[in-house]
Amino acid sequence: MLVNTQSLILMKRAHQTFSGSCVRQHLLLFLAVLFLLFNTNTFANSQVKKLTWAHVYEQSEPLHKWAVWAANEINSRSNGRFVIDVFPASILGKEAELNQSLSLGTVDIIYTGTSFAGQNYPPMSLSELPYVFRDYQHWQKFNASELFTEMKQGYREATNGNKILGNNYYGQRHLTSNKPIVLPSDMENLKLRVPNASIYKMFPLAMNANPSPIAFSEVYLALQQGVVDAQENPLPTIKAKKFYEVQKYISLTGHLQGSVLTMLADRLWSSLTEEDKTLFTQVLEEASKQVSKDTRQAETDLLAWFEQQGIEVLKVDRSEFRKLVLPKHEAIKLKIGADFYDRLQRIE
Repeated sequence: MLVNTQSLILMKRAHQTFSGSCVRQHLLLFLAVLFLLFNTNTFANSQVKKLTWAHVYEQSEPLHKWAVWAANEINSRSNGRFVIDVFPASILGKEAELNQSLSLGTVDIIYTGTSFAGQNYPPMSLSELPYVFRDYQHWQKFNASELFTEMKQGYREATNGNKILGNNYYGQRHLTSNKPIVLPSDMENLKLRVPNASIYKMFPLAMNANPSPIAFSEVYLALQQGVVDAQENPLPTIKAKKFYEVQKYISLTGHLQGSVLTMLADRLWSSLTEEDKTLFTQVLEEASKQVSKDTRQAETDLLAWFEQQGIEVLKVDRSEFRKLVLPKHEAIKLKIGADFYDRLQRIE
């Protein structure tokens, strides 16, 4: 082990200060203590790995809450060897930019929707098809299935190593608007904001609405200025982003069971020891379970909360919307994998 520069300077000063054989033993002891102090600190600091976790969600949302918990838990269980800084609310870029940053290795961990993952590996878009899940329980069983395990491996191979370590329930997506929507015909010619991924256009197009891709961070302003008439998101997100301030109605279409993936860059995953891979896997899977639990509870609690804010919450007959959408699945089944699609439908 090499002695660092500061240690050498102190050793030289000590040699100039101490003289004579009577103090030589004390000098050696003094130098040994200095060596241990400086080099132990230097070695410890070199072992600390600083990581960046970026996402587009608000600090009030379960996704951010449990990202912070996971960062602290990994730091604690690794005895401080990993320090993870979590950057919410698009601070480090929009979702498309974060996906690029992950591939470039400039961020280490991200949250991203399955539709964005599907741009690199089409079968990952499967869960973004409107009404592809019968209910929340169907989504849970898919999340724990061999099918999803295969899809995660396929994504890893398609992206040269990016690793999915969590699938977070993001909630059923519902419409907000400034006019009541209870029937598919109410959506005709509606300018509906959707995420910038083509699969999100399927639902509005089936209803003869006009999908308008707009970045997540710009949705509030677009609604406020009338650039679009409506948007669709889970109830916790509608609250967190305060869309209810610029919309009068929430229509409970429940057309998507949203998922958000917890993803690690290959550069990070490949650098971990087997022990650390187990640590990250256990912590991030537990965080995903807690996100899903909190989100599911929030969906129930928020119905009354929105009504207290003066928002009219409208129940709809989802079967009327679903029957218009399901035939549209046929056009995309081959692209995302007909076998994957059929296996998902067979999950009971």
